[in-house]
Amino acid sequence: MIRLSSAEPESTEEDEVEAREPDELREGLLERISDALGDTLLGSHIRPGDELWIRVGRDAWVDTGRLLRDQLGCRYFGFLSIIDWMPSPFGLDEDSQTDLDPDETAEPGEIQQGYAGGDTRFQVFARVASVTEYFGITVKCDLPDDDLSIDTWVTTYAGAEWHEREAHEMFGVTFVGHPDLRNLYLPTQFEGNPLRKDFPLLARRLKPWPGIVDVEAMPEEPAPPGDEPDPEGASS
Repeated sequence: MIRLSSAEPESTEEDEVEAREPDELREGLLERISDALGDTLLGSHIRPGDELWIRVGRDAWVDTGRLLRDQLGCRYFGFLSIIDWMPSPFGLDEDSQTDLDPDETAEPGEIQQGYAGGDTRFQVFARVASVTEYFGITVKCDLPDDDLSIDTWVTTYAGAEWHEREAHEMFGVTFVGHPDLRNLYLPTQFEGNPLRKDFPLLARRLKPWPGIVDVEAMPEEPAPPGDEPDPEGASS
């Protein structure tokens, strides 16, 4: 496992196991990526036999996609989305009320990024894979809080088009060069980005969660033909 993250978290048992397990395939892939990207490769993490994560600079986002497609054979595009690492400012307020301890309070913690590290609240990430060599790579990129924009991957992976539209709609990230960033789900005039951690889910405050209130019983099924009761009480 090769780590390039500027912030090294405390070692865990899982990290020690991963450090002892060689993964020649992913270590070789990471070496090729590092040689190609140089200093624009900001972080990495290998989970042996499973996955490779890399974090790149924003200026290298498009070049990384092309590198993975053309030189590493990652022709399959899995998904693209955004991570908001900010802990919810609402604590447990939006959890199901039946699961809450009335004496328990939760204060928002500090931002902690996942594999391959990070320096910002928002990250764009995508996963691509090789269908011939049977490996996948997850790519992450930090987005500055004062400029939530990044170049589109549509010219590299056509399948990214709808994923970027959804990310733009739900998180407010602009994909420069995208041909059509119209909303997929929300009305055009909708204000706000519902998947950001600081977007309040007002429905959780206006009515109880489903399952808390009594559920109306389903109507009884009609009796099969021939089993209807005789309204006169007569017998045949």
